Amino acid sequence: MASQFDESDFVDSDYQSAKSPYPATAAQMRTASSVLNRPPTREELETQVNEAHHKLGELRRAQEELERERASLEEARRRRIEFQTGRNEMLQNLTRGVGLLEESEFAARRDAEQMSKTLADLREALCKVQSIQDESWTQENWNVELTRALTTIENSRMEWNAARLKWPLLNGTPQAPVEAKASAQSVASLLEGHTFGQLCKLGLALTWPIVVIGLLALGLTFFFLLRQ
Repeated sequence: MASQFDESDFVDSDYQSAKSPYPATAAQMRTASSVLNRPPTREELETQVNEAHHKLGELRRAQEELERERASLEEARRRRIEFQTGRNEMLQNLTRGVGLLEESEFAARRDAEQMSKTLADLREALCKVQSIQDESWTQENWNVELTRALTTIENSRMEWNAARLKWPLLNGTPQAPVEAKASAQSVASLLEGHTFGQLCKLGLALTWPIVVIGLLALGLTFFFLLRQ
C-alpha cells in the first residue's frame, strides 16, 4: 500500500512562524538605535564597578603572589651566594690549615724522634756517671779508676753540651723550639697576602708614636740651638 503524504508535512511551521512577511519599519529602527546610544543605567554602572573591583582584587592577588615568588627567589639567591662564598672560604682555610698542621706535625715528629734519641743518650750518660763507685777504689787501682771516671765524666759533659745546643729548653729558655716555629709561622701567615704599601702602612701605624716623639725632640733641639 502506497504512502500518502500531505503538503503540510514538508513545511517547517516554526520557521514560518518566526519569519515575518514584513520588513522592519523606520520607527522600529529608530527605537533600536536609541537603545544602543542611550547612557548606561545605574544598575549597569554598578555592575561595571563591581566587575572593576573584582578585576582589581584578582590583580592584587596576582601581585602578592609575584611578590612572594620574588622574595623566595631572592632568598634562594642569597643562600646560594652564601653557600658558594662559604664553601670557597672553607676550602681555602681548610686546605691551608691542613698544610700548616701537616708541616708542623712533621716537624714535631722529627723533633720528638731527635728528643727521644737525646733523652736516651742523656740517660745512658747518667747511668755511667752514677755507676762510678769511688769508695771502692783501692791504693792499687785508684789511678786507673780515676782516669776511667774522668773519661766518663768528659763524655757525659760532651753529651750534655750537645743536648743544650740542640734543645734551648735545657738552657732555661721559656719557649720550646716547636712553639717558636709555630709563632714564626703565625707571624708569616699574618703578613702573607699584604702588598708592600699595606705593610708600610702597618709599620707606620705601629711606629707613629716613636716618629712623633722623635720629631718633637728634634724640633726642641733646633729651637734651643737657635735661641743660643
